[in-house]
Parts: sequence; structure tokens; C-alpha cells
Amino acid sequence: MNIYFAGIGGVGIGPLAEIAADAGYRVQGSDAAEGLMTRTLQNRGITVHIGQDGSFLREAHVQTPIDWFVYTAALPADHPELVVARKLGIKTAKRDELLAHIIAEKNLKLIAIAGTHGKTTTTGMMVWALKQLGVPISYSIGTTISFGPSGKFDSASEYFVYECDEFDRNFLHFQPHLSLVTSIDYDHPDTYPTEQSYFDAFRQFGEQSRQLIAWQSEHGELFSDHSDAWLLQASDIENVLLPGEHNRRNATLVIKALERLDIGHGSTKQDAVKNFPGTDRRFEKLADNLYSDYGHHPAEIAATLQMAREISDHVVLVYQPHQNVRQHELKDQYTSQFERADEVYWLPTYLSREDPDLPTLTPEELTHNISNQTSIHIADFDDELWDTIQKARRDGKLVLCMGAGSIDGWIRSKLTN
Repeated sequence: MNIYFAGIGGVGIGPLAEIAADAGYRVQGSDAAEGLMTRTLQNRGITVHIGQDGSFLREAHVQTPIDWFVYTAALPADHPELVVARKLGIKTAKRDELLAHIIAEKNLKLIAIAGTHGKTTTTGMMVWALKQLGVPISYSIGTTISFGPSGKFDSASEYFVYECDEFDRNFLHFQPHLSLVTSIDYDHPDTYPTEQSYFDAFRQFGEQSRQLIAWQSEHGELFSDHSDAWLLQASDIENVLLPGEHNRRNATLVIKALERLDIGHGSTKQDAVKNFPGTDRRFEKLADNLYSDYGHHPAEIAATLQMAREISDHVVLVYQPHQNVRQHELKDQYTSQFERADEVYWLPTYLSREDPDLPTLTPEELTHNISNQTSIHIADFDDELWDTIQKARRDGKLVLCMGAGSIDGWIRSKLTN
């Protein structure tokens, strides 16, 4: 099968291209600009064209007919390559449809990790644990990791571990052998117009899963009718030496999954997760007293600050909200989550996939309900903020930079300048 990936350098499409190549498919693709992933793929001998006006796709199809044109939900309907693919009669599909096809064709058992928060960490932890236990594994994770590529197909594997994202209803493409659900808080209003529709999608995901492990306190009602659900209690939380209560909960899901799959024995399951090195952008240490985290939901903020306070008595948070459309849903939820931070520097919202009819909420509008008001400072990406960060680090405070937008790139660029 000949597969063409549009946006092949992206964090979702790039690993899928690697998986497809590992699985023996012919792979090529395009992106708007060069990057780490495009260079990684080119070093593997995969053809990557920089530029997406559709001409390269036409030429490639003439040389060897393309069977699938794979793209992300972020690709607009009038994107030149998508328009050309449809004119040429090429099958077009989003990434999860192709991945579901590969999993079925290769007869793999899917271990799906779903939930509003903690998917990436739990997926990475599951992959890490299986590797530690010597189990051949195929997987896909939505970030970079230190112990392997972001996506891999191993012909010797029985299982495929996947970070199963609910955005654009992606996770409903799958029929998992075993699903782990981390947490559920209403999110992605651009996909789910109501909280009920969001929870209904998770209920359907549970019904599509042969086996399921979730938390009784959070998901008991949602999955109570599931024929093979293991609903965990607080007393089930494993005493794993990992910082952060949410990390210990995630580790518990992984350990229980290993039990359900009858992988490992005795304490080996705990041993397999206790040295988990973490994933990039999830409480990632960039330098002394400086951490970067992808979190952008009130529940994630609270959990990550709790973990930071286990490490340091003095925490400074630099926060960039994500998507104005999301902030309209979250603005009343910003309340007591910031109390574990000595100071909070609040940045303008990162704008992406926005509704032009919604007014952009200001930092002042978003922070007016926060309980520790005296700790809130409205900030911007400038030298003054960087000087503040540097002083806090010199004073021995832990500086946590949170957000899914441009904040991580800004911090990294400052460190290298």
C-alpha cells in the first residue's frame, strides 16, 4: 500500500508515518516547512517534500498510484493537497482511520489510553513498563520520549499501545482490547458543544472497549453497565516512588493493566514503572529550577502544581491559556487551582482554531475569580518576564512554565540565546 502523509512533520502524523514504514508500507509525504521530524524521516530514506501546493502530490501519484492520502483535523477543507487528492480519486482519511486499519491488518491487540488529562504520561509509562519487562511492543505517543521514537511498529509485538485522543472524536475509530481511562473533565468545545456530548462520547468509547480500567469515584456511573470493567478505588493506588499524586494514579492504571494482561509477576510490575523517565513537555526539566509542562486545563494546573510542591516549597507559575474558544468554557473554573504557587504570571491566550464571533477574553477577565489574587501578575513574552524567571531560579524557586501554545518554544529559545 502506498500512503501519502500531508503534514508529515507533525507530532501526530510523523510518528504514524514511521509506524507505516516499519509495517512495510510505502511512505512519502509533505510539510510546509522543515523540522526535526521531517529530517528524521528523510534520514530513514522516506521522501519528504517541503511545500504543499499539490504539484508534488500529482507527480507522485503519476509515478506510483497513491492508495491513501492521510491528513490531520487541522488541515482546512480547501487545502491544495486535499483538493488535489479528491480530484485524483485517492482515498482520503484522517490519521486515526489509517492507524485502526494497520492495527486490524496486523492483528494487533490495542491497549488504548484515553482521558482528558494524563494520556501522554500514562501512554509513555505503559510503553516504558512493557519495554522494562522485555515485551515486544508497537505504539504511538503524542510527544517525543527519551527511550525510543514517538511511533514504532514491531513485527514481533502482540499489543499496540496508543494515546487515544478524544479530539475530533478520534478515539471512536477504535475497538480496543483494553482501555485505560485517566480522568474526564469537559474539554474540546469545538468538537463537543455540550458537556453531555463529551461524556456520551466517552461512554461510547467504553462500550467499544472489550475490557476497561477506570476510577470508580470519577467514572463509576459512566461505565457501570460495562460487562468487563475494573473500577478502581482510592485504596487501590499503588505506593510507587513517583512525584505527583496524578503520576501515582497513572502508574496504578498501568500496573493494573499489566495484571489484567498477565504480564510480569509480583513486584516486577511496580519495578517496571518506578524509574519512568517521563515524557517531553510533561513536567520536563529544561534547566536547574526550570520546568515546562503542556497542561492547559484547571485540573491539570492543580495536579502539576501539587507535584511541583512535592519538589519545592516555593513555586512560580508562568501560564499561557490555550484557545480563546476554550477559555470561554473554562473562565469560571479558574478559582483555587493556583494557591500552591507563590506567584502566577498570566500570559495572553494562545489563539488557534478560533471562532471569529467570540470576543477574545483578556487576562484580567480570566483571572478575576482566582482566590489568591495578590499573586496574579499580567505578563507578556518580553525581557522583563525572562528577567523575573531568572531571578526566581537564582533565588532557589521552582519555575513552572505551562501551556500548549508558544510558551515552550519561547522558554527554550531564551535558554539557548
